[in-house]
Amino acid sequence: MPISEVRPEHLAPPAAKYAHAVRVDGPATMVFTSGVVPTMPDGTVPSSLEGQARCVWANLIEILRSSGMGIADVVSITTYVVARETLPADLASVMAVRDEVMGDHRAASTLVTVPALARPEWSMEIALVAAR
Repeated sequence: MPISEVRPEHLAPPAAKYAHAVRVDGPATMVFTSGVVPTMPDGTVPSSLEGQARCVWANLIEILRSSGMGIADVVSITTYVVARETLPADLASVMAVRDEVMGDHRAASTLVTVPALARPEWSMEIALVAAR
C-alpha cells in the first residue's frame, strides 16, 4: 500500500519536521492531515479567530486539492481551539466557518479546547481524514 507525503505548493512549509498530510493509496485512497495551523502562504497569521479559521480551512482545501480530493471526501474532522475568556463566541465562530466550508456535506467532527498550541499566535488548528 503506497504512502506518500502531500506537499501543496501554495502552502507555507510545515512549522517543524513533519508532513502537512500523508496520502495512502490502496483499495481506497485516504489522506490524513497533521494539525493544520492558521499560517498564510507568506508566513503571516491572521489576528482574528475567524480569520484563523478561514486560513486553516483554505490550507485544508489546498491539501485536499493537492491530493486529488475535495470537501465531499472528508470523513473526520478534529478541531482544537485555545480556551480563552471568550470561549463561547470563539467556538461559535469556528463552527460557523466549518459549517460554511462543509456546506451540506457531513463528516464525523470533534471539537477540543486546549490551554495552548505550539505557537502563541495560533488560536486553533484542525486535523482531518479524507477518503475516496
